[in-house]
Amino acid sequence: MDTYAKVLTIAIPAFLLLIILESGIAFLMGKKVSRAFDTISSLSSGMTNTLRDLLGLSLVIISYAWMQKHLACFEIQSKFWIYLLCFIGLDFAQYWSHRWNHVINVFWNRHIVHHSSEEFNLACALRQPVSDIVGVYFFLYIPLALIGIPHEVIAVIAPLHLFAQFWYHTTLINRMGFLEHILVTPSHHRVHHAINDMYLDKNYAAIFIIWDKCFGTFQEELASTPPVYGVKRPVNTWNPLIINYQHLWSLTKDAWHTNSLKDKLRIWFMPTGWRPKDVESKFPIQTIADVYTMKKYDSAESKALAIWSWCQLLISFFFMYHLLSQFASFSFHEIVFYGVFLFVSIFSFTSLMDGNKLAGVTEFLRCIMGMTILYKWDSWFYLDKIIVASNISIFVYLICSLLITLYFLFAPKNENSRVKFSTKIIDSKSKH
Repeated sequence: MDTYAKVLTIAIPAFLLLIILESGIAFLMGKKVSRAFDTISSLSSGMTNTLRDLLGLSLVIISYAWMQKHLACFEIQSKFWIYLLCFIGLDFAQYWSHRWNHVINVFWNRHIVHHSSEEFNLACALRQPVSDIVGVYFFLYIPLALIGIPHEVIAVIAPLHLFAQFWYHTTLINRMGFLEHILVTPSHHRVHHAINDMYLDKNYAAIFIIWDKCFGTFQEELASTPPVYGVKRPVNTWNPLIINYQHLWSLTKDAWHTNSLKDKLRIWFMPTGWRPKDVESKFPIQTIADVYTMKKYDSAESKALAIWSWCQLLISFFFMYHLLSQFASFSFHEIVFYGVFLFVSIFSFTSLMDGNKLAGVTEFLRCIMGMTILYKWDSWFYLDKIIVASNISIFVYLICSLLITLYFLFAPKNENSRVKFSTKIIDSKSKH
């Protein structure tokens, strides 16, 4: 985990620079590829995913190391073939796990956050889950174990395979010639993120588009059908932690409300979006019937709140970078305290972007947690050894953050300068 934290100290700034570069190029091209709150939500989601990994909030039913030790039938000597076969094997496993996440009701909860943005840009690539805490797809790695791919190689290739999926989340790159026949390109992945009926559940591949062409899930992007992004049941929130469990909560309520014991059991493993008939009529869910008339979610926003939200995001990034850079020197309980503080921070300022009163409660809790950390360690996780006067600065920041949050929640608002959009059309039978 120490090595992973070091890698992230390099990868995260690189991702941020590319996101800024995309916005700059889009501006020069006269295109609008992002919105403030949507981008903040995406970047916040990336932070929650990183924190989950750092805190070890995942359960592996059967580890790859165990499978490789007990199932290996071969021993590959060539390092080139080991790494190449590992990359291809991971990509094959990714195709199927990705596909099942889309088409099985309960597994959609593991992936919905990645599709929840109604924009398509590099920032949305960082919308990664915290809800997939149980490794249910371990069996997909059995072929790699059988041919003897060492688990150390998996540890190296897996992050590279993940990072290689970042670049194609953009609308600025059109077609890429012969590469369209081999690799997943921005055009292919725009189809995957689209909610147009003809594009739904297509192009699952991570790196090699050949998997979709082999298994019948390929769809070309058509100029006559511009992609519309998001999910068919709009999440209507900027809070990534709520998005991560929104679908699971919906399934739980449907399982509770239905009168059919059979439906209580099968709802979890039915196709994504399936609902019991008796629940569907009594408790309709807002969904998009016509993607071309939908209006994107845009909470009541002011320039002042947007500026404050950017400040909160940047401060949270600073804290997380401190955690990453000093990870090896922190004790486990220090990492837990720091991680929980950051989770609460993200919940607070993204709830404030929604105008949700929960922001006040969580901000108060955050302030108490921050004061407790300063008191317990007599510093902010030893930050005072790096930055002079960091303790008093963080103390003042925590107080100001609480007061500013309360101001935005309860100060009189000019309704003429605040607009909130939502999807108009109701169709409870939509799939996603």
